[in-house]
Amino acid sequence: MMETRYIPFKEIETRNDSDTGDLYIEGYFAVFGDTYHVWDGATESIAPGAFDESVHGDVRALYNHNDDLILGRTSAGTMELREDSHGLWGRIKLNRNDTDAMNAYERIKRGDITGCSFGFNIESEETEYRDDGTVHWTITKVNPLYEVSPCVFPAYEATNVSARGKQIDDMKKRRLEMRKQELLRRLKDGTESTDAEEKD
Repeated sequence: MMETRYIPFKEIETRNDSDTGDLYIEGYFAVFGDTYHVWDGATESIAPGAFDESVHGDVRALYNHNDDLILGRTSAGTMELREDSHGLWGRIKLNRNDTDAMNAYERIKRGDITGCSFGFNIESEETEYRDDGTVHWTITKVNPLYEVSPCVFPAYEATNVSARGKQIDDMKKRRLEMRKQELLRRLKDGTESTDAEEKD
């Protein structure tokens, strides 16, 4: 199942190459170590190296996750992606003859669009259940990376929240079972100690 995450633009900009006349959207589509909120008490971050393999796949740049509005594609040479120590960097070369691409460029340039979402599968991650009741996931490997998408609304897909919610429910059930087992063990140990004392 493809998951999506929304990340506010921090280091994305539009660029007009004065030498060639080419237009670009470029910058970091994801930054390592930043904490992203899933919901209250649940957060995520992306570890360095998470995109190491997936940046070499056939990744699309879409507009608002609409696969009819393709801004660029790595296999076509119209989008470049790479991972460095800071995050996932990308550059999309826009088609001046594409009205939708030009509209996206102008909206990003004006600041009307302020975030990017990306679609991916989580191949591996680490889960930290904290003492304060919160949970944090560190995504350690993304594969494949399907698309990056400048988009309007910073919303997680309901299916993703549901999947994370199920993980929380499973964790609570496991903890409850562990506590029960621990109580039973203590009761048993206490009984055995009492029996031993009575024999003495």
